[in-house]
Amino acid sequence: MLYAILCYANEETVFSWTKEEEDAVMAKLYAVQAPLAERGKLGPVGRLMPTTAATTVRKGKEEPLVLDGPFAETKEALLGFYVVDFDTLEEAVSFSKELSAVNPGSTSYEIRPFYVFRPGDPST
Repeated sequence: MLYAILCYANEETVFSWTKEEEDAVMAKLYAVQAPLAERGKLGPVGRLMPTTAATTVRKGKEEPLVLDGPFAETKEALLGFYVVDFDTLEEAVSFSKELSAVNPGSTSYEIRPFYVFRPGDPST
């Protein structure tokens, strides 16, 4: 089963890291990811730019509204995600715990089963 593991953190903290701090954190995260990548269990991994770079499209009464920047205010923002292939939720929880152990600060990981839609593919 595919799982999306969503990474939430305080973006002001993360985007204020020095180059050295960023490199150190990423090296630790890559070390956790490497075994999954080698087994072909790690799908796309993405880091989102800060919410200040966001554009929000919100359903309006007539036309959708396009808003610059984030819509919701929160201390923790979605900063990135992993797509992983595990047989059980317990494996996804274990991987998330490993990520959490090497990621500084108050980071949280949300795990959700992930379904891939492929338009035109009758198997989806």
